[in-house]
Amino acid sequence: MNTPNTSRAFTVGKTESGWARKVVDMPIDQLGEGDVLVQVEYSGINFKDGLASTESGRIARIDPLIGGVDLAGKVIESSNSNFKVGSSVIGHGYDIGVAHHGGFSQYARLQSSWLVPMPAGLDSRTAMMIGTAGYTAALSIDALEKAGLKPGSGPVLVTGATGGVGSVAVGMLALRGYEVVASTGKPENAEWLKKIGASEIIDRAETSAESPKPLERERWAGAVDCVGGATLAYIFRTLKYGCSVAASGLTGGTGISTTVMPFILRGVNLLGIDSVQTPIEPRKAMWQRIATDLKPTWLETQSVEIIGLGDLSEQLDKILAGKMRGRVLVNPHL
Repeated sequence: MNTPNTSRAFTVGKTESGWARKVVDMPIDQLGEGDVLVQVEYSGINFKDGLASTESGRIARIDPLIGGVDLAGKVIESSNSNFKVGSSVIGHGYDIGVAHHGGFSQYARLQSSWLVPMPAGLDSRTAMMIGTAGYTAALSIDALEKAGLKPGSGPVLVTGATGGVGSVAVGMLALRGYEVVASTGKPENAEWLKKIGASEIIDRAETSAESPKPLERERWAGAVDCVGGATLAYIFRTLKYGCSVAASGLTGGTGISTTVMPFILRGVNLLGIDSVQTPIEPRKAMWQRIATDLKPTWLETQSVEIIGLGDLSEQLDKILAGKMRGRVLVNPHL
């Protein structure tokens, strides 16, 4: 196919009248450095994209920035023999959508060292239904299992369960035979959470409650925490002896008010999860697991909301306000 001259894209940045979000025609030669040009088929919407779309979020490191920290599509131009024209790829993390133009664009020029070949069993749509959020969930479960978590060891708590990371973690854990307890502040989504794998729903008020007690009743065999703040402190107090929490989120705050007691009296473990800078070979291996033993059973059948670039600003406001459920995909060609 002939290389296009421009790419329809959603940009954020400063203008004479202040910070602005705009849909523009970006010249292809202004998409940044890279040895692979990808025709973007889908991109996801992540909390980080919401932050990058606001001046106060302090995420965007170039101006203007095409947002979108994850994308999937087809290679249409490549100077790397490992990525043939016509092959399907996934890109997320590193500088994408932060310091390098991202997925909210019809085309993206990227470094081949940032790209994952599409695993058998996934396509662009299903890969972005998983996306950065689901990849983070997979890293969390992998870390918990390496720390000793096994099916049958007790209930596993997932906080922020209706969000991108949380909802995929619920489905992945259920697939692997765990008893999943989902925490949410959205009781109207309880049936949906049970449909994707939760065996019990508890209110966010319980898991975010502060307490003067350094330890409480041992309850959880493990936890995937997408929230941070008071919720992470609650998890420390209630983990079973020797068990772990995989932490990847900060929507509940960046500070933690806790004591050393859970660590020195119960031997609990805090597993930090970073999905941005994972080296490329472990990243490829994790995507192979996502396509096989960590592939949520609902992935092929669940309907998903798909929007165009013109509807993106409204959705970014929704995710910042905590009003988005699961994944919403962007098709930049709509």
